[in-house]
Amino acid sequence: MEQLATYHRRRQALYGWLLVSPALILLTLFALSPTVATFWASLHSRGTIRRPSAFSGWDNYADLIADPSFATVVGNNLLYAGVTIPASIVIALAMALWANAKIPLRGVVRGAFFTPTMLPMIAAANIWLFFYTPGLGVIDAVTGLFGLPPVNWLGQPQTALWAVIVVTVWKEAGFFMIFYLAALQTIPPDLREAAAVEGAGRITYTRRVLLPLLMPTTAFIFINALINSVKLIDHLFILTKGGPNNASKLVLYWVWEMAFAYFDAPRAAAMTVLVLLVLGLIAVFQFRVLDRRIHYR
Repeated sequence: MEQLATYHRRRQALYGWLLVSPALILLTLFALSPTVATFWASLHSRGTIRRPSAFSGWDNYADLIADPSFATVVGNNLLYAGVTIPASIVIALAMALWANAKIPLRGVVRGAFFTPTMLPMIAAANIWLFFYTPGLGVIDAVTGLFGLPPVNWLGQPQTALWAVIVVTVWKEAGFFMIFYLAALQTIPPDLREAAAVEGAGRITYTRRVLLPLLMPTTAFIFINALINSVKLIDHLFILTKGGPNNASKLVLYWVWEMAFAYFDAPRAAAMTVLVLLVLGLIAVFQFRVLDRRIHYR
């Protein structure tokens, strides 16, 4: 009997490994292997025809952190993430509440909110490039009606990054709205009626009932917005190319620049490893701490 039980356990284990093997193969090929290869490349010097690449240890990381552009790019990305993430979440929630209400032409409102999401990144950037064109763009045409002078929104350090932030929020809020809208439609209407019986107004119901129930969706959106905040590159190619004077340069664009403009793949790999490390720490915090606070058990 004991041998038969052992045989069944091994058979079940083999069956389980066969089920997960496709996912493991894909993760190994497209996630784990590139990560290990990137880390290994970050520990080598940049090779040339006359001088092949050699193991250099942590020199690339030290040179990267000592680079003055490092602090500028990281600061830009922190500001970019610190503004786009909460702004996109708040606007998406407001749009979802509006689109979920009983209003005329509700389908048209939902379609209008979601339209920016359907546009390709390059197309959206070109639309806003027309808006931001000094003297000829839509924004300067409107401000000119009030006697304000033209502003080079993308060509001066004070406004370049903020102009990119506006484009990102406009592009992402409609996408995040879909998740909030789906979550709102799963909340039983009985909860609103019960809250009304208890004397709770609209603000109290939203703060004490609606928002806590939407916290799992908010956590999911937060992680997606965080990932998006470190992978922006399309808009920068069209709008600013990281300028002027690195004022709008973000991490991924800097990685691309080091790898394909300056052909410094080891430093680009080192920066990629640092980004993956930070995202990994945030993911651990999210699963270990936030999940326990936002999911009802």
